[in-house]
Amino acid sequence: MALGLFRVCLVVVTAIINHPLLFPRENATVPENEEEIIRQMQAHQEKLQLEQLRLEEEVARLAAEKEALERVAEEGQQQNESRAAWDLWSTLCMILFLVIEVWRQDHQDGPSPECLEEDELPGLDGTPLRGLTLPNKATLDHFYERCIRGATADAARTREFVEGFVDDLLEALRSLCSRDSDMEVEDFIGVDSMYENWQVNKPLLCDLFVPFMPPEPYHFHPELWCSGRSVPLDRQGYGQIKVVRADEDTLGCICGKTKLGEDMLCLLHGKNSVMRRPGSEAGDLLCAGDSPYLDTMRVMKWFQTALTKAWHCIAHKYEFDLAFGQLDTPGSLKIKFRSGKFMPFNLIPVIQCDDSDLYFVSHLPREPFGDTPASSTDWLLSFAVYERHFLRMTSKALPEGSCHLSCLQIVSFLLSKQSRLTGPSGLGNYHLKTALLHLLLARRPTDWKAGHLDARLHEMLCFLEKSLLEKKLHHFFIGNRKVPEALGLPEAVRRAEPLNLFRPFVLQRSLYRKTVDSFYEMLKNAPVLISEYSLHIPSDHSSLPQKAVIS
Repeated sequence: MALGLFRVCLVVVTAIINHPLLFPRENATVPENEEEIIRQMQAHQEKLQLEQLRLEEEVARLAAEKEALERVAEEGQQQNESRAAWDLWSTLCMILFLVIEVWRQDHQDGPSPECLEEDELPGLDGTPLRGLTLPNKATLDHFYERCIRGATADAARTREFVEGFVDDLLEALRSLCSRDSDMEVEDFIGVDSMYENWQVNKPLLCDLFVPFMPPEPYHFHPELWCSGRSVPLDRQGYGQIKVVRADEDTLGCICGKTKLGEDMLCLLHGKNSVMRRPGSEAGDLLCAGDSPYLDTMRVMKWFQTALTKAWHCIAHKYEFDLAFGQLDTPGSLKIKFRSGKFMPFNLIPVIQCDDSDLYFVSHLPREPFGDTPASSTDWLLSFAVYERHFLRMTSKALPEGSCHLSCLQIVSFLLSKQSRLTGPSGLGNYHLKTALLHLLLARRPTDWKAGHLDARLHEMLCFLEKSLLEKKLHHFFIGNRKVPEALGLPEAVRRAEPLNLFRPFVLQRSLYRKTVDSFYEMLKNAPVLISEYSLHIPSDHSSLPQKAVIS
């Protein structure tokens, strides 16, 4: 029964499924398009696979680029860190080097030679001068008398002749100048070795300062490097000279800088006085262009031209010729006698610094090395007159027949001979005199007795050696508060920073090397040279005349 019922139901279900109305007729075409649908599906699947591969390649490329960028960034960061570390290390090394150098100069090398006290001066206890020894006192005395004193015996007659001729020459120069428009030339001043009695080399050479002043109503207003102006190290010791009108002196009147009211009147310039622009007439006053500052080159040309005209006026009175010795040195003159002999001398145009004995000069003759002025308006400050006054004042306190000038003359003689052998070096007579001035200030007067010539000569050479090795030799007057106040040195110069005369050695290594080698070569040759000039030493040395002193 149940089986029959199941069969009936199966038949009914089959009939319903296969009924035409249940499935429309167009569905009968599906089996026909099945293969085409499958092909389309396969083609679409292939496209999808290709797109997937492309996307995978793009993702892989982007990932590679990202990895490369990360690698480059990491390397750059490492390089920056390394560069920063290197810069820091270089900076630390530079700071450490500067600290060591400052410590070495200030502590390890000890105090500067010019600041040494009596017990700190280089003496005979160590082994200075590389162990070289100098001749004994008897040999030095005979050498001095035969080679130095005898060679300069006619120095007084030379000075007298040159001074007489220069007086006549300057008088002729004044007669050619107009007091209203030309510079006013004053009397000459004798300076340097010929007037300090330590001239050694021949021919004897006189150095004469010739001060000059501008015509009225002008005057010179000097501006020192230590007067508050900011100047580089190589310009220390220089100054500028401003040409100022008496009625335009901004230091004395402010009417040129202030607007006066209608009811106010300047009593100095008056109502109708026209204020001129500073430097408007500078061209006629040897200034640089439109600048109010005096030009060294124009002064040199003016002075040479004036001397030439003055000589032409008096040439008929003399039986010799006058010519310029050096074209680049103004006032370097040479008297030529008919016998063939000649007599050189220097006339140096200078400008007095206020009311002191300081003078501005455009040049210093016979300097081994000198800084070339950065501007033609820079003038070098000379202490030659103060040096002469100090030596004269010091000699009065020294024992009779003191050996201080003898030491300077002997070292100057040795240096001149060495310069002829190996050529000039960076060491000159001015450095020798500076060393002597420092020693005179540090030593007791009794230490300069005539019998101490050998000891003081050795000490002076040791002082120069120490100064050369340290590259430090301070100017005797600038910044030296131990200088006696009786000299009248301007306070601004006394309180200025010390000036190192050996500063060029720090910058010019080849010059320094040559100077040191020449110095030790001079010390090596000194005993032989002195002995050769001191043959046949007399047995009685007590009869030798005393050394020269400054009169």
